[in-house]
Amino acid sequence: MTDLTGKTALVTGSVQGIGLAIAESLAKAGARIAVHGIAGDAQIEEVCHHLVSAGAPQAEFFSGDLRQPERISELMQAVAAWGGADILVNNAGIQQTGSLAELSTETWDAILAINLSAAFHTMQAAMPGMADRGYGRVINIASVQGLVGSKDKAPYVAAKHGLVGLSKVAALEYAARGDKALGAVTVNCICPGWTHTTLIEPQVAARAAKFGGDLDAATADLMKEKQPSLRASDPAEIGALALWLCDPVAHNVTGTAIPVDGGWTAQ
Repeated sequence: MTDLTGKTALVTGSVQGIGLAIAESLAKAGARIAVHGIAGDAQIEEVCHHLVSAGAPQAEFFSGDLRQPERISELMQAVAAWGGADILVNNAGIQQTGSLAELSTETWDAILAINLSAAFHTMQAAMPGMADRGYGRVINIASVQGLVGSKDKAPYVAAKHGLVGLSKVAALEYAARGDKALGAVTVNCICPGWTHTTLIEPQVAARAAKFGGDLDAATADLMKEKQPSLRASDPAEIGALALWLCDPVAHNVTGTAIPVDGGWTAQ
């Protein structure tokens, strides 16, 4: 098993969904977890307690509005004072659909800021320290829509394509940095397709009535247009892949965009 004892991981958007599943996987491997996201005090306390119970020696919440570079700087300074991020997972994201003709400038700016620009700022702050320590992992949660297009999602698709490109550049710039024995410094994207999160639950529930309440059948019906496996992924599966990428054995896996999409992008 991957041993992350002594490592600190910052996972943005880690109070629920894929981010929480990734944080849980890293906690089970012994990493300290810097929790981040939008949540009330009770949820924050619950998440931190859960991650410590899972195996993290420490789990502490760090606030930071990812739309604002100065708030990101404060976030990264606070994490640096806590020990610095050996592992950075840029997971936080937002999405809003609409045609090119109707999308507002405010929507474009917000989606690009949180889904793309925030990753630039966190990586710029964290990666020099990773190189100095000889080990570092940046895992950017992109999307299949970082690899293909989709109608009515211009800012989201643009941001996720940009995130894949940004990750390739950073991977190249840091490819020779770090130390092989320690694991070196790598940058990769995970590109999930349909995944069981709160975002798709209402869509599955809405279709379930057509199938007598059968959620599996409703899921397959939802998937059929895009995801050939007809199965959604579980967030824990994304967490397992993120954990493997953190292992020193993955020192030469860098600059990739790994789809977890049931064949969506193979078509």
